Amino acid sequence: MAAYLIRRLWQMIPTLVGVVLLVFFLFKTFGGDPAEILGGLNASAEQVDAIREQLGLNKPVWQQLWIFVQQIVTFDWGKSWATNEAVSSLFASRLPATLTVMTPILLLDVLLAIPFALAVAYVRGSLTDRAIMVITTIALSISFLVYVIVGQYVFAFRLGWFPVQGWSDSVWTNLAVYAPLPVLLAVMVGISPQTRLYRSFFLDEIGQDYVRTARAKGLTETRILLKHVLRNALIPILTNVAVALPGIFVGSFLIETFFSIPGLGREVLLAVNRSDYPVIQAVTIYIAVITMLVNLATDVLYKLADPRVVLK
Repeated sequence: MAAYLIRRLWQMIPTLVGVVLLVFFLFKTFGGDPAEILGGLNASAEQVDAIREQLGLNKPVWQQLWIFVQQIVTFDWGKSWATNEAVSSLFASRLPATLTVMTPILLLDVLLAIPFALAVAYVRGSLTDRAIMVITTIALSISFLVYVIVGQYVFAFRLGWFPVQGWSDSVWTNLAVYAPLPVLLAVMVGISPQTRLYRSFFLDEIGQDYVRTARAKGLTETRILLKHVLRNALIPILTNVAVALPGIFVGSFLIETFFSIPGLGREVLLAVNRSDYPVIQAVTIYIAVITMLVNLATDVLYKLADPRVVLK
């Protein structure tokens, strides 16, 4: 296991180098001149040259690339062009709000979808199964914006159960007051596709020979589903969760925008609209690193979920 982890970490280096080069040259080639963006439309040529000198844009490309690498290693991306706030401070202040909302969404999606999908797989081919598939198809066909508008109108304006918008400095207040409505709506949107996906995983396993052998031995259908099918289906489920996991560090742009949550997702959206390159570059690089680490952790979990998996 240790040799595998070391080898995988070593293999991440070329991938990370490729991501760094891609991000650097994309912004260098297609991002426009940062000095002109910072200077604005009314800036004189002398002011633009002074900004370019301050940012080091008049240096050779290899020196600019080295500065970019230093920023990644030291976590010092300078200040946001839009707010003049240190990018590291911006991350530290926005990330807790994103995790407060996105972590419950991810956990509830998985914890609810798995038993729902198992239950549907248990009654496969029945009228209940067909009805649930129709309902989930309709549910995932509706735009998330519709859920937000209807949810805010019904649960906030009409029933008054939750505030429409707001946030506080207390994590517990946010979890109890401000986060429940966006979490509820996001889970309502996510549970349908997850249930259908996990159901297909379970049905694939139910058709395997080991399930027929277990039935021949006299095991009940419930025991087969819980003890054998669920465990063997964990591999694709873990893969699906791993794909979604990096998203909790960025958050949902729509959720944070419509509910005025001061999270990282809304900040990234504002940075894109403002051409705030330091923020966009930092988010891009760190999400790439997080994705690689999550994939590594998922490979290790494969081994724990199924001892037959061999890590090479």
